[in-house]
Amino acid sequence: MGKRDKKAEAPPAPGPFNNPFAALSAQREALPAGPPPPEPRAKPEPKGPARAVVRMERKGRGGKEVTVVEQLGLPASQLDTWLKALKGGLGCGGVVEEDALVLQGDQRERLPALLEARGVRKVIVG
Repeated sequence: MGKRDKKAEAPPAPGPFNNPFAALSAQREALPAGPPPPEPRAKPEPKGPARAVVRMERKGRGGKEVTVVEQLGLPASQLDTWLKALKGGLGCGGVVEEDALVLQGDQRERLPALLEARGVRKVIVG
């Protein structure tokens, strides 16, 4: 095994090539200022249901704890969006059962703050 041959270094890069936009960059400062960006509109706070009942359940679930949110009074289409937001905020799984949201684990301590942030006026923890 012999020594490796030294490879010739790449020749230095030639000078800058023809840039068709070079003249335009010089004129950039001479352009008038555009209109200011529009101010973002503040979204009105969504009104949530008047109350929600939060309770923990083990029956019929193989000994696993789940947190049930009932009496929201929301249509089925909104229950799915609420469930997705709560699952993301709590970092747990969940499902819609009839007119209740069922979240995995005992979430009774953390859930009321999220419900109040979504506009629920009264949260009853049982």
